Amino acid sequence: MTATTTAKPITPKLASTVKPSDAVLRNPFIRLDPLDNVVVARIDVPAGTTVASEGVTTQQDVPSGHKIAARAVAKGEPVLKYNTVIGFAAEDLAPGTWMHSHNIAFGDLKKDYRHGLDYVPTDLLPPAERATFHGIVRADGRVATRNYVGVFVVSHSAASVARRIAEFFDEDELAAFPHVDGVVPYIHEQGSGMEKSGEPMEVLRRTLGGTIRHPNTAGALVIALGQEHNELPAFLAHQGLEPGPLLQTLVIQEEGGTRKAIAAGIEKVRAMLPQADTARRSTVSAEHIMVGLQCGGSDGFSGLSANPALGAAMEILIRHGGTAILSETSEIYGVEHTLTARAVTPEVGRKLVARIDWWLEYNRGRDTQINGQVSPGNNAGGLANVLEKSLGGAKKGGNAPLMEVYEYAQQVRQHGLVFMDTPGYDPVSATGQIAGGANLICFTTGRGSCFGSVPAPTVKLASNTPMYTRMAADMDINCGPVIDGEATIAEMGRRIFEQVLRHASGEKTKSEALGVGLNEFVPWPLGVAD
Repeated sequence: MTATTTAKPITPKLASTVKPSDAVLRNPFIRLDPLDNVVVARIDVPAGTTVASEGVTTQQDVPSGHKIAARAVAKGEPVLKYNTVIGFAAEDLAPGTWMHSHNIAFGDLKKDYRHGLDYVPTDLLPPAERATFHGIVRADGRVATRNYVGVFVVSHSAASVARRIAEFFDEDELAAFPHVDGVVPYIHEQGSGMEKSGEPMEVLRRTLGGTIRHPNTAGALVIALGQEHNELPAFLAHQGLEPGPLLQTLVIQEEGGTRKAIAAGIEKVRAMLPQADTARRSTVSAEHIMVGLQCGGSDGFSGLSANPALGAAMEILIRHGGTAILSETSEIYGVEHTLTARAVTPEVGRKLVARIDWWLEYNRGRDTQINGQVSPGNNAGGLANVLEKSLGGAKKGGNAPLMEVYEYAQQVRQHGLVFMDTPGYDPVSATGQIAGGANLICFTTGRGSCFGSVPAPTVKLASNTPMYTRMAADMDINCGPVIDGEATIAEMGRRIFEQVLRHASGEKTKSEALGVGLNEFVPWPLGVAD
């Protein structure tokens, strides 16, 4: 074990105050496991507050979502939350001490991967007993939750033309096509000035191809300048895409420049709309729902409310035959052994460890999250390091068995809980999940997020009531009642599952109502610039 502190001592700032006498009446701390040596503040707690349930008194002000020592913790002793190591005491700590990145050291952990030894198969419901939603059944049997026409570029050189084409189709232009959710641009910064072959180009093409083939994409216009590294004919051949009535192409140089290309592109999209508009919803099984799991702007409550509640909802979805995609590889580091232990086979568990090893090597010597520190927002919200963040983040998948591990943007074909290797950066991660087939994104946040996505919509879950109230126009579900003692994880999980069914059936999410999501298509930019 090595132990080094991860931040300089800091002074906590309370957003509000409560009187110690009030705090005694309403236990201000949450105990997550009988064996934990820390407890978590559910509200801002001033110094000198008696914590009757733990028999300690707070030594410093403690912001909501942060931790105190529930007993004396010796220097070098593991710090336990959910009976899982989140670091080591950097000094001898007295009971009631505020514990955060200034006195919790980030150390090396010895993990027992137990590949597949704890695997328990999911008790699937019979098909006749499974929940249903109103989805759009495509000709090949895949089921969509939305119905978009996309304007794609093979490189950034065509970005302006694509954006202008998509912008033409405003509400007035689409009024005659009420079953089309919109015409959206898929703009990115790759395709030229990069390696012409190898993994970077493979990932880009896989991401573009997966999004074009996505069941939520009714039709696609693919645009090229005409001389990029990601050549249009090579891209189409690589992805097995055949142009037709609902897959059109456009080369700007061949059209005679920007103005003529925009006009030609508008006509090509206009020709797709009548056929795209024939889509209708029908009752289908929840087994066709594939949810990409995301978290961003996490706080000390995320791992206590929103993430485990979402995990409970995903366990329900999986019992009904559906699929949940856990991702953000750098944000499961330190708890990956809890996933490998319940892998369907040892081989699946080893796939996950291989991706963790890739990330550790890729980030060796760099100032990145997997090497300890979390973002300033995460830290202010109560997360001391990546181990604590990972502990909460992994709970989005519940306790379902791990059925498969996929590389970025690979097509997800296995039902149940699967893992996709992605960065922790939300737009990149969600882009890969959607390219892999996710037709809905569930995004938990504690500090607040304004994220949205297309063609699969994003459902945002708040970890605490104050933030939900403050950002009500962006949040779809408040998981704060779990922290407030007004709902259990199981009850909140059921609420989330039922709302997922409604959004999959067409009910707009808050981000859709705000028009957010058109700029969040961000393929993973691997490789060097040319």
